[in-house]
Amino acid sequence: MRGTRLVALDVDGTLMTYDGVISDDVRAAVTALVDAGVHVVLATGRGAHSAVPVAFELGLSDAYVVCSNGAVTVRLDGDSFDVVDAVTFDPGPALQAIALEMPDALCAVEDLGTGYRVSAPFPSGELTGEISVVPFDELIAQPATRVVIRAPGVEPEEFSALVERVGLHEVEYAIGWTAWLDLSPHGVSKATALEEVRRRLGVEPFATVAVGDGGNDLQMLQWAARGVAMGHASAAVRAVADEVTGTIEDDGVLSILRDLLP
Repeated sequence: MRGTRLVALDVDGTLMTYDGVISDDVRAAVTALVDAGVHVVLATGRGAHSAVPVAFELGLSDAYVVCSNGAVTVRLDGDSFDVVDAVTFDPGPALQAIALEMPDALCAVEDLGTGYRVSAPFPSGELTGEISVVPFDELIAQPATRVVIRAPGVEPEEFSALVERVGLHEVEYAIGWTAWLDLSPHGVSKATALEEVRRRLGVEPFATVAVGDGGNDLQMLQWAARGVAMGHASAAVRAVADEVTGTIEDDGVLSILRDLLP
C-alpha cells in the first residue's frame, strides 16, 4: 500500500508476551514504521494507565492509543497524554445479573487513568494500577468505561454458558482465555474507536491494517482492510481474519510489521 497508512496493534499476546516482554526486533520494526510515516496505533483492552507506558516503551510519542476495548482513546504528547474520547455505561445491571448467577465472581470497575475499584482482590498480576477494594454498591454507583468480571477456578466453558444465560444485551462483552469477561459500552469496540482515529488522521479505509489475537479483536480485524490474526488465536478469531501469522512465541507480528515497510 502507498500513501499514509494506519496499523492497529493489540498489545498482550500480539506485541507483548504473556510475561510482559516486547522483543527488540518488534521495537525496531515499530520504530521503522513510524519513521516511514505510518500511523501506529495501539488498540488494547488495557486501561490508559497501563496502555500508555507500553506506547512509551515502543517509542511512540505523537500517536493515538485506543484503550479499554475502545471506550477510551488518548493522544500521546511527548511524555504525557490527553484523553480525547471516553464512552461510559451503567455497570449496575450487568454486575447485578452476574452476581446473582455467580456470587463468588470478582468484579472490577475501571477508574480512568489510575486503576480499578474491585469487589475483592484479583489474582496477583492480573490488574494493574491503583487497586481499591470497595463495597459492591459503590462499584455500581458510577458510570464506567470498562468492567472486568473474573471467576478463578471456573472453566472458561462454564463461564461462557453463564454469560449466555444472563444475556448481556445492553453492553458489549468479550470472553478471555480464562474465566475472564470484559464489558464495554453497547456499540463500542476497538473497531469503533479506530474508525474515529482513522477519520481524524485522514487515512483511507483501504490503507488500514490490524493485528490481534483475542475475542476483543474480532471487530477490529473485520474493520481493517487487512486483518491479521496471531497463530495462537482461537478458531473464531482466525476465521474472521484475512490472514494468519505466527504465534506470540514466534514473534508472529514481526513479519507483518516488516512487510508493511516501504
